[in-house]
Amino acid sequence: MSGGPLIVQSDKTLLLEIDHESSDAARSAIAPFAELERAPEHVHTYRVTPLALWNARAAGHDAEQVVDALVRFSRYPVPQALLVDIVDTMGRYGRLQLVKHPAQGLTLVSLDRAVLTEVMRHKKIAPMLGARLDEDTVAVHPSERGRLKQMLLKVGWPAEDLAGYVNGEAHPIALDTSAGWHLRDYQQMAADSFWDGGSGVVVLPCGSGKTIVGAAAMARASATTLILVTNTVSGRQWKRELLARTSLTEEEIGEYSGERKEVRPVTIATYQVITRRSKGEYKHLELFDSRDWGLVIYDEVHLLPAPVFRMTADLQSRRRLGLTATLVREDGREGDVFSLIGPKRYDAPWKDIEAQGWIAPADCVEVRVTLTEAERMAYAVAEPEERYKLCSTARTKIAVVKSILARHEGAQTLVIGAYLDQLEELGAELDAPVIQGSTRNKEREELFDAFRRGEVSTLVVSKVANFSIDLPEASVAVQVSGTFGSRQEEAQRLGRLLRPKKDGHQAHFYSVVSRDTLDTEYAAHRQRFLAEQGYAYRIVDADDLLGPAIGDAASE
Repeated sequence: MSGGPLIVQSDKTLLLEIDHESSDAARSAIAPFAELERAPEHVHTYRVTPLALWNARAAGHDAEQVVDALVRFSRYPVPQALLVDIVDTMGRYGRLQLVKHPAQGLTLVSLDRAVLTEVMRHKKIAPMLGARLDEDTVAVHPSERGRLKQMLLKVGWPAEDLAGYVNGEAHPIALDTSAGWHLRDYQQMAADSFWDGGSGVVVLPCGSGKTIVGAAAMARASATTLILVTNTVSGRQWKRELLARTSLTEEEIGEYSGERKEVRPVTIATYQVITRRSKGEYKHLELFDSRDWGLVIYDEVHLLPAPVFRMTADLQSRRRLGLTATLVREDGREGDVFSLIGPKRYDAPWKDIEAQGWIAPADCVEVRVTLTEAERMAYAVAEPEERYKLCSTARTKIAVVKSILARHEGAQTLVIGAYLDQLEELGAELDAPVIQGSTRNKEREELFDAFRRGEVSTLVVSKVANFSIDLPEASVAVQVSGTFGSRQEEAQRLGRLLRPKKDGHQAHFYSVVSRDTLDTEYAAHRQRFLAEQGYAYRIVDADDLLGPAIGDAASE
């Protein structure tokens, strides 16, 4: 019996002892195929799911590597039934393949005749299929390529899509490294893994240059490209990067947003405008057909709105690249990302990129605040749906935020929250500008520029700061309220800080949380994301804020 850090259980859960000397190595080994479920102080719980195993398989990991990782790090003998199940589950991926037949067009080919017979008899799958061409091959209606992959995943036979892609309309795009930059190793590997796989998702931390991976894929495709982004600010950030890093000119890049409708060889569109309806119809669907796109890039793929999945089902002959910091979706539609955009092709652990010096190390601290008697009573008698807002926006937090800012005086600081009245109050108390959803784009960009230049050292921001906003020199973030424990939100907020600091100092990420309330529960859920990435959270009491507990970290 070895003394490894992992306990592997027959219900497919893995318990990882965090204080064990080999816990980091074990975490890295299981990360490609296991999902973190709970992350308290000492023992983290992971689960091995079919989708995680299929993602690992598509990313080039085989069952032998998965079994080896479990056996190598397990403290006790690994249940034999679990190992057999892992081998069987991973073996289900690719037994059905979508292949382009020279004469018959799109076909579903089976490496296991019984599986083909089984799926052909499924009442939802049968209408998507045409004639059986031979014992191992059935014709597929080309328009059903995406929906068929969705259904096959649901019935547990994920198809490997080898049907290839149309090149789309050629358009010359080259990386421009004349300013002295070059692709980092992991960016090159991510772009290569995507291209070799044809379509799929690249998972990289915020601040590690996901846009550059997109640019490298565009240069490889040298074709017209449609880029879908979360909002206009993010779209303009993409445009700035593409102008700086590629041969593209201003005239070749179009913005398709609420403000402009430009369709050019490279078109950057927002999810909002694409999903806008008029009289029940999506008005801007024609954008997908307006050019013969060679590549479609989905930025922040974990936020992809549901209607875009439906539109993407029809784009299966185009190369599709999803970019994200986390594959976690709060709506549980990870399976649709897998079938319609593609499986995970590359995933770089945050800690690995931090170790290489490309993103700043982060010190994560949860500050627990005790509510006043009046606040406790108001919370106790509130309706359940009002409780989270009450404990998140407690006035007691304001003094704590002030003391954190005093501790990091002069540092570029973001104060982030979800409730506008709380943010307005903080803006007034801290004498800092507030940026929220209704702030005009022009004003936002002016404030972000002033922040970038150091003319404004503190910004109070709503959820608009979660997504794709380039704030390279933010070194402190103070989170006062969030979205019901969203892990993807935590990823975005921490990511705002992780761009490397010019002075080499670490980033500081504070969550101010009301003790004995829903606020603490939701904070625990959000922290699962940080634990997944190998970051430890320290919990301190607000009353100790001026003592050594945080002071030591702040003075680094």
